Amino acid sequence: MAASLASLSSLAKAGAPRSLFNRHGSHRLPPPQIIPLASSIKKHITTSFYRRGSSLKNIYALETSDGAINVEVDDDEEEEACELVNGTEVSVDGVEGYLLTAVKNNNGTGLLLLSDVFGFQDSATRDFAYRVACNGYNVLVPDLFRGDPWSKNRPKSEYEEWRRGHDPNRIRQDTTTFTKWMVEEFAAAGISKKLGVMGFCFGGGRVVDVLATDESGYFSTGVSFYGTRIDSAVAGDVKVPVLFIAGDRDLLCEVKGLYEIEEKIGEGSKVVVYEGRGHGFVHRPETPEDDRDAEEAFALMRNWLHHHLI
Repeated sequence: MAASLASLSSLAKAGAPRSLFNRHGSHRLPPPQIIPLASSIKKHITTSFYRRGSSLKNIYALETSDGAINVEVDDDEEEEACELVNGTEVSVDGVEGYLLTAVKNNNGTGLLLLSDVFGFQDSATRDFAYRVACNGYNVLVPDLFRGDPWSKNRPKSEYEEWRRGHDPNRIRQDTTTFTKWMVEEFAAAGISKKLGVMGFCFGGGRVVDVLATDESGYFSTGVSFYGTRIDSAVAGDVKVPVLFIAGDRDLLCEVKGLYEIEEKIGEGSKVVVYEGRGHGFVHRPETPEDDRDAEEAFALMRNWLHHHLI
């Protein structure tokens, strides 16, 4: 059973919410929940997310001619309220996922978001996916771990055994399945735009894997936030530009390795390193300094996606 994106074109043109439906079977999905930012967002959207969404000053990321990144803050203008977003659970070939689609400002572009080890239902991941969708995108978050994500309550001594239980080839196949599903649904909606892929931590490492095996050329770009265990051997197979974002105090994502991967991918990719930041600072900020750099990183990502996808 799968939800359909066939109503995307009408959403973009008419600006009216339309229910997602199942083209591949006789059973309809439950109606998607339309979530205005100012209302209760229930368990998926945390207070910290919509605090930033409702009061954040506008931040603009600018790239200079020499490749440097400047970020400017408009202290006089608050960020506009988020547009409505449709959110619904989906199942593609028996693998669960979560789909968020912009309602009024839908730009007809899709993003595959690969989670960290805490899985697709984790509130921090869904917060971020919601916020990206607010910028006009259709964001699909697959369950990379098939109902068995890592839990903060488990002993760290069990982590490697847990990770070995999730076959990289199986994860790669699941992401391919979700990618093809999005492509088919976009075609059914009369939308020909390509896709983007992004991820955090575990998912950030898989961004390179996905792009390196994208023989059909579905993806136009990727964004990797502090990706872990990136296979540098396949980086040379990536044919599209990738934005790498990390902190210089991240023990799980070595900055030196990112620069080596950037060089292997070639012209167009970029590594942006935040001084003093550790692992997870963009989607799990813990300090005011993390918060500030997380907003700048989001602005960089937003401009990057707009440049390569819109």
